[in-house]
Amino acid sequence: MQFPKTAFKFDWRVLQRYLSPQATEDLNRFLEQLPQRVGQTVLIAAGIAWASAGAIGLFTTIQAKELTTMRMELKNAKALQPIVPKIKDVAVDQNEVKSFSESLTRIYPGLSVKQQGAAIFITASTTANFGQFREAIGHVQNGGSGWRVSVDKLCVGRECKQSQLAALLKINKVSVDKP
Repeated sequence: MQFPKTAFKFDWRVLQRYLSPQATEDLNRFLEQLPQRVGQTVLIAAGIAWASAGAIGLFTTIQAKELTTMRMELKNAKALQPIVPKIKDVAVDQNEVKSFSESLTRIYPGLSVKQQGAAIFITASTTANFGQFREAIGHVQNGGSGWRVSVDKLCVGRECKQSQLAALLKINKVSVDKP
């Protein structure tokens, strides 16, 4: 591929003029006469400007080096961070809860045991059944395999509105997933 002759022109004689020994002498002579032509105040201002530019350049270089070091340390720290599994609650099968609540009704005849989705609602009409009530709650806590039972509502005595003893126990299973 050839370039057109008018597209790119470079005059080598101009470059030779700036690189000649005479150009170096001219620059030296200019710098030596600069204090007489400009004055000390302008030279001091120029020196301060150059010193400031140098200080800013040095500061920027140091900060860039520190930033690079911090990024590398952060990458190393993330590489060492363990993978933590995600734990979540999964509802228990309602048929399993239903069969368990029916067995509680047979075991504790003085109590009323009802299934409400994945929860069991236990009530008693009198506080005389407190022993059975307490044992029924413990039975649910130790009920199914892998069950995680939480007490959603519990009232005893005068604070209960419809019955003397009431407990609503929600049942879940714990599921461990990969992140």
